[in-house]
Amino acid sequence: MKNIWIIANWKSNKTISEALDWIAKVGPKLPKEGPPAGGLKVVVCPTFSCLSEVAKAVKVGNFPIMVGSQDLSPYDSGAYTGEEVASLLKELVGLSILGHSERRQNFSETDEMISKKVEQAKANSIIPLVCVQGEETPVPTDCKIIAYEPIWAISTGLTNTPGAGKADTPESANEVVKVFKQKYGDDLLVIYGGSVTSANVKGFINQSDISGVLVGNASLDAEEFLNIIKALER
Repeated sequence: MKNIWIIANWKSNKTISEALDWIAKVGPKLPKEGPPAGGLKVVVCPTFSCLSEVAKAVKVGNFPIMVGSQDLSPYDSGAYTGEEVASLLKELVGLSILGHSERRQNFSETDEMISKKVEQAKANSIIPLVCVQGEETPVPTDCKIIAYEPIWAISTGLTNTPGAGKADTPESANEVVKVFKQKYGDDLLVIYGGSVTSANVKGFINQSDISGVLVGNASLDAEEFLNIIKALER
């Protein structure tokens, strides 16, 4: 059975109390044994302001959840006001989402900057999850897991393209994933992101080359997130 990554990206949502309420609802109901628990890797990526409390709640509850960040700095510690550096984040997180299309567009992040963030993550034992928007998006050296997220499929909508906010078909997404594996090696893990819900998640997971999903809006609701997990059991 392949490992399946289910990663919640909360973006700029949830107060600390709302985040803790989500953990209290989701944590106890996650499967700890049997399918799909054996290969299931659940990750939650809250805002930086919630990271410490969420990490503490996960540890106290002994929940099968990895805590991740939504970004990290391309620099090491020092005079970089406002930056969240990997050498400090490593006490709280095991994974970091890097190169999300919203950051590429809204904050002008370049491929070079994302590569530097990957280097910082790896140097501090944080798994870099790099988001790629299409076959032309480069994958940084030694990056082992990426998220294919076509911009037009993101439910928050970064474009005015007709049909924006509608998920790609599982079959189409799988063909793109195959291209990445051909370019960067079959050991590259690729997950899909873009309007994932409990209604369509199984279609993506059942594809031969897709190893999980990056969930945006649907991850904000605890019950819907649990329904996404339950969909894998059916």
